[in-house]
Amino acid sequence: MSARQTHLSEPAPAPAAHPAATARTPLLDHATVVTADGASWLASASAYPRSTLALWESRPHAPVVLPCGTAFDVVSVPAVFGRRMLDRLWEEGPGSGPVAAHRGRMLIFAAPGTAQRLPSLLAWEEWSPAVPAPLCHGTGDAVTVPPLAPADENTPAERLGSRWLVAPDTRNPWLPGPEALLWASVRVARAMAGAAVRVSIFPPADQGAKVYDVSRRR
Repeated sequence: MSARQTHLSEPAPAPAAHPAATARTPLLDHATVVTADGASWLASASAYPRSTLALWESRPHAPVVLPCGTAFDVVSVPAVFGRRMLDRLWEEGPGSGPVAAHRGRMLIFAAPGTAQRLPSLLAWEEWSPAVPAPLCHGTGDAVTVPPLAPADENTPAERLGSRWLVAPDTRNPWLPGPEALLWASVRVARAMAGAAVRVSIFPPADQGAKVYDVSRRR
């Protein structure tokens, strides 16, 4: 039996406390190898889950393309901005589901329907100019899922083109919805803007408008 087959037979870890109760950054202490239950959840997105699992059994170090819109949506953001979003989600918010890194971007696995609603919420709330435009993948789209385990555990993380940052570890992971990701995006944008640039839901004042002193009017 191969090392990967042994891993797939391991029982899923016990459920952890609610993420909001812990002020931890998942990138530093969360397992980055997919469990058997996590693999089953990922495979459920495929039209042929058993074939996908069989492929992973024979090639655990190979990435796989999976469709979005049923088991999950994926929100892709720049790596630095995404890391700060995760800090907010785990330290001050509800936490996150699985998260992967791929080609300089962070892939946040979200609840189905998020890809359709998040861009609209950003535009409607007039925060989109301060937030890097996310690439939202939903129904009709597909994403490259990292391997279940890295090919070489000794390879530095920064040299891996596609890897798990928060690996799937359950058959029913909690996934953030559009409101949670909107909240995290705005909090990060506000922090990055600082005092020099104020992120507001109100339109900017007309700089050419005349200002009258009405303090002496009776």
